[in-house]
Formats: sequence, C-alpha cells, structure tokens
Amino acid sequence: MNRDHLLWPFFGEAHRQLARELEAWAQREAEPLAAQEEEDPDRVSRELVRRLGEAGWLRYCVPQAYGGMFDDLDVRSLCLVREILAGYSGLADFAFAMQGLGSAPITLFGSDSLRARYLPEVARGRRIAAFALSEPQAGSDVGGITTSARRSEGGYVLDGIKTWISNAGLADHYVVFARTGGPGKEGLSAFVVDADAPGLAVPERIRVLAPHPLGTLSLRDCWVPESHRLGEEGQGFEVAMRTLDVFRTTVGAAALGFARRALHEALRFVQERVAFGQVLSRFQMVREKLAHMALEVDAAALLVYRAAWVKDELGRRATREASMAKLYATEAAQRVVDSAVQLWGARGVVHGSPVERLYREVRALRIYEGTSEIQTLVVAQEVLRSARPEPAEEAR
Repeated sequence: MNRDHLLWPFFGEAHRQLARELEAWAQREAEPLAAQEEEDPDRVSRELVRRLGEAGWLRYCVPQAYGGMFDDLDVRSLCLVREILAGYSGLADFAFAMQGLGSAPITLFGSDSLRARYLPEVARGRRIAAFALSEPQAGSDVGGITTSARRSEGGYVLDGIKTWISNAGLADHYVVFARTGGPGKEGLSAFVVDADAPGLAVPERIRVLAPHPLGTLSLRDCWVPESHRLGEEGQGFEVAMRTLDVFRTTVGAAALGFARRALHEALRFVQERVAFGQVLSRFQMVREKLAHMALEVDAAALLVYRAAWVKDELGRRATREASMAKLYATEAAQRVVDSAVQLWGARGVVHGSPVERLYREVRALRIYEGTSEIQTLVVAQEVLRSARPEPAEEAR
C-alpha cells in the first residue's frame, strides 16, 4: 500500500524502518489469520498476541527498562503499528491496541514492582491486558462511575459492573477504575486486578459487528492488595485521561489504516472492472470519488501524525490535537470505506470481501475512547481556552 507519508518530517529513519518491516510481517503473518477471525475470535486474538510478542512488535507498548523499544512510549510508533496492522487485520490492530491500553496505566502510574511484574510479560505476548473503564451507565461520562472500592485488610474490596470491556474473558489482568471517594471525577482510583482474583467474573460476552472479544465484568467482594493501586487515591481520573491522551491518537491511526486499505482496494478494483466497454477508472464520476477518498486519507494522516509528533517531540499533553485527529480520521475513514463499497457495487457487500470487512471494522471507531460528539466538545473547549486573553491583557 502507498505510504508516501513516511517521507514527511514527522518521522525519523527508525519510524521508516519500523513501517517497512512491519508491513512485510503483517502481510505474511496477520492477514492470513483474518479469514479465521469470525470462526473463533478468542483463539485468533490469543494467537495474534503471541505472534506480535514473539516478533517484537509489542515492545513498542512498554518502556525500554521493562523490555520495550524506547525509554518512553513513542506515539508515532504506536500510530504506525496500528495503521499498518489495521490495513491487514482489524483483529491484529485490536490485539496490539489492547496490549498498549491495558499496560500504559501501569507504565505511567505503576510502582516499580508492578511494572516489573506486568510489563515484560505484556511485551513478550505472554500476558493479555485489558482496560476496564466503562459501565452500563457510565461511558464517556467517567465521573458517573459507580463501581466502589472500599479499604479492607491491607487492600481494597471492589464491587460493581464493567461493560464493553475489550478482552473480557481473555485478559490476564484488568486495569479497573473504581470509586474510593465522593462523587465526580475526584473520587476515582485505578487498580490492577488479576483475572483470577476471587470475586471477578465475566458473566456475559458481547457480540458486535466485527469479531472482537468484548464482554461484561462483574466484581463482587473482589479484594486487591493496596500495592495494586495505580497512583494515589483519587488519581484515577488522571490515570484514565493521561492514558487516553496517548492512545486516542492511535484510534485515528487505526481508522487511517482502514481508510488506506479501502482506497487501495478501490483503486485496484476500478482499474480491473469493465462496464459499458471500459474500465471503471475511465469514468469521471469514479475519478471524482477516488480524488475525495485520497484527500480524506492524506488529511487524516496529517492530523494523526501531527498529534503524535506534538506528544513525542514537544512532550506535552496533546488534548486538542489528539481529539481533532480521532474525530476527523474516524469520520473520514467511515466515508472512505463507504465509497469503496459503493465502487465495488454488489461485490462490496458480499460477506468476507475486503471492503465488506472494512465496513464492519470501521464503524466502532467513531464510538470507543470518546464518541465523535464528545471529541467535538473537547475540541471546542480547547479552542475557546486558547482564545481567552492572557491575564495581563485582562488587567488592561
């Protein structure tokens, strides 16, 4: 697939080498498994995590001190991995993303002992990670979380329900957010809960459009040691937001991967399919559609990798840039994939065709890790904040 964007100044030679090597690996190792995803997504997910670990790709999810590739998480690398994997297998992208999302809170807020226990195994693909934030009545509204954590005998007892949890039933550990204090965001704390902890159960698996392992967690008198708390009591909201500040941009990268593959498949199809005596690519309306698809792909790439560069090179929160990247890239990918299906015609809705798979994969990205509507509100808030006059100006 065309990756001219790797020539942009956002990237160094290490990023370009990563992309070249991963492209070959994904085509050889991940894409063949895509045909088996719907038959047994749990087995394929485990297999993908194992292969990603053995090949060294999961090293990008953890710091160098614990078996990772770089001293700190490199968002451009995370984005490149997700973009490339998504183009070949939505489940491979899912497997990689969850290893990152379910271990980043430990990287950012865990004690040395927690990092040493969990991160090397995540990097090797020997431990499957999960991130348990959402609840039946609390998705984007993190402050509405009702799962409780009360102190007891050198630890905490957790009670509550978590849902829409990726890797539920597969994970070896979950990063769980629960209420240790009063109402609102300030009363939340985060904990690492092992899958075999007494009182933790997976009462329900949830089937969605794409074959991704999701489910519901039940916590009933589930005791975890105090040493498994991430950060301080009441710091849970910060744990969640700083984690999402890294991985929200990568959701845009996954969308970019789906869109780039859709454009690739559309270009291939319209140059082969003959109608009314000529290939489809000769028709002006087809060319117009292709032009808009290419425009959306490049615009999404610019926003995604600008946000990643800001996080990596400027070392600051990239809330505005990450939300813009996620919002635009996921919405644009939906349009690009839809256009690819339209160009394929009847073949585009045949179950298992490349563009039909992309059509099912891409839809969820506009919802998880903050819906498009929430991202719009975040962007507006950040724009208004940047437009406020400096205190000196207000005094004048």
